[in-house]
Amino acid sequence: MKDKKIVFMGTPDFAVPILQMLIENYDVVLVVTQPDKPVGRKQIMTPSPIKQLALNHHIDVFQPAKIRTDYDAILKAQPDLIITCAYGQIIPKEVLDIPVIACFNVHASLLPKYRGGAPIHKALIDGEKETGITIMYMDVGMDTGDMVAKKTLTIEESDNVGTLHEKLSQMGADLLKETLPQIINGTNKRIKQNEEDATYAYNIKREEEHLDFTKNGQALLNQIRGLNPWPTANFYLNGLEYKALEAEFVKTNQKSPGWIVDVTKTAIGISCADGIIYITKIKPFGKKVMPTKDFLNGLTKENLLNQKVE
Repeated sequence: MKDKKIVFMGTPDFAVPILQMLIENYDVVLVVTQPDKPVGRKQIMTPSPIKQLALNHHIDVFQPAKIRTDYDAILKAQPDLIITCAYGQIIPKEVLDIPVIACFNVHASLLPKYRGGAPIHKALIDGEKETGITIMYMDVGMDTGDMVAKKTLTIEESDNVGTLHEKLSQMGADLLKETLPQIINGTNKRIKQNEEDATYAYNIKREEEHLDFTKNGQALLNQIRGLNPWPTANFYLNGLEYKALEAEFVKTNQKSPGWIVDVTKTAIGISCADGIIYITKIKPFGKKVMPTKDFLNGLTKENLLNQKVE
């Protein structure tokens, strides 16, 4: 398969195992990724994980600010295939038409559910019991192309965005490795998506990070899991933002949601629609993430009990 030229388009660490697999098995002639971005307090210009991997293997890197108008480098590469995964820009038809065979995408959901940029987050927030990977043909729509292969993953109660990210990242690489030979020799399936079943997972908005304690406990747990470790769920106490990363739920007949009704050695209990959410891992304002028991050291229950949470 080393005679097939591939252009890979991707940006975050989720795409790294996929590019690594392609490098090991095919001729990756060009990597396309997002421009370097300023990171941290010192705003140091930092390359994407995909660029770093490509440079480590001495592969040419192309970083257009706007792929819809700047794609000459891809034309010059004359690829047999373009493979994309979490690239970060809408790819125009002019680019989709470049490869000899086709352009394919590795997507972290069981399409047509959760099209868009945050499928892992939204599957957890919605309380789904399973998710997976879909290999699909690229077209001009948002994750609307014909499907080639799917693989399902059970979502465990202990899973969060971080753990699912790692599992699905490797699953994507494995499924693509299994599927690519069929694509190259033309024996792959081509299955149209059912538009009636389509749902969307747009990128998380700031307001979606806020915990509304008038909701039931399971919905709040799903939201906390679905935002951990990034961008994280939040609530406000005395005007300061706190981030909740892990929690437990106890069903009770609590009334008046949104109050601190219990403080244990290891958690802060906040009333919700049908019980108490116990925050067990927290990021206080201006501090690092820590177990709630560490945050509570030196504090007395009286300083927190019966405080209103917003």
